[in-house]
Amino acid sequence: MPTTQLDTRLPPPPPWAVRAAHAAALVTVPSGIWRLLLAAGFTAGYTEAGYEAMGFTGWGAVYVVGLTVGGELLALLTLGLIRPWGEVLPRWVPVVGGRRPNQRAVTVAAGLGAGVLTLALGQFAFWWAFPHQDMTPLGSTIAGILYLPLVAWGPLLAAVTLAHHRRRHAAGL
Repeated sequence: MPTTQLDTRLPPPPPWAVRAAHAAALVTVPSGIWRLLLAAGFTAGYTEAGYEAMGFTGWGAVYVVGLTVGGELLALLTLGLIRPWGEVLPRWVPVVGGRRPNQRAVTVAAGLGAGVLTLALGQFAFWWAFPHQDMTPLGSTIAGILYLPLVAWGPLLAAVTLAHHRRRHAAGL
């Protein structure tokens, strides 16, 4: 099967979109590290009773690790909106490797993802407004700080998606 070539009519992404895409890929890291600490058996700001009640052991640890890895992988997909591997999928991708993805579907999926992330993660901006009885005061503050970058994930993805759409539209693609 021949490999699809990159479209040379597509202008490069604007520098702000490249920075926003990299920021979107990084905002999940602080909370991910915190969740991995929980899965590894550290209370990470929870009281002993709170840690036990949350069920971070056994299958709970598997869930937390899966949530972290899945979130990191989804965040990294933002880079596909600014990088060549988002225009033509790498050959190692099963079934669709070497092909050009449907860009309308990519834009719609990224836009919907940005909306869902903004709605779902926006609550972390108000972390300190709600008491957390299962956490120590210092642990609650640290967790709030580590989760605060997630609030930016949706808006950053929306901005990069808009830049991606404008680039493609300007090139007539």
